[in-house]
Amino acid sequence: MSEDFRQRAVPITRGNRFEDFEEGQVFNHHWGRTITDGDNTWFSTQTLSFNPLYFNESYAQSMGHEKMVVNPLLVFNTTFGLSVEDLSEGGGLFLGVDDCEFLADMHVGDTITASSTVISKRISESNKTAGIVTWLTEGFNQHGTCVIRFQRTNFVRFRQRRSAEASA
Repeated sequence: MSEDFRQRAVPITRGNRFEDFEEGQVFNHHWGRTITDGDNTWFSTQTLSFNPLYFNESYAQSMGHEKMVVNPLLVFNTTFGLSVEDLSEGGGLFLGVDDCEFLADMHVGDTITASSTVISKRISESNKTAGIVTWLTEGFNQHGTCVIRFQRTNFVRFRQRRSAEASA
């Protein structure tokens, strides 16, 4: 190769931009994720969540569960992570999560999938290079039961630099 690969490399823009989102639009996020015993135990110990429901199957069974309960913060992080490629991979500041509800327990071996609905979008008043988009994200177990629901909001970059008035 006579030419350096960096000179031949073509940057690829990843993720959606502000113009790609419309209120009411639904994103069914890809793949899903099966939560393993190792995932749950590692996450719980690393985050100092020493509730025995999350790492002691005998204890979980004595409390009426068939298997160990998945740490709810792991359910949240996994659901959030499944949404990134569709919602925020294009870049922009994370502005927060609101109204997070844990609706049903997940157990080790359950698989979580997620979908998000655009619930609002507007042009930022303080940052003219981006808009603000809010989504309702829901996580479901393998039986289709909604186990978590929350709203998340991000700055989302415009596809092209332009004035805020032209983006409305």
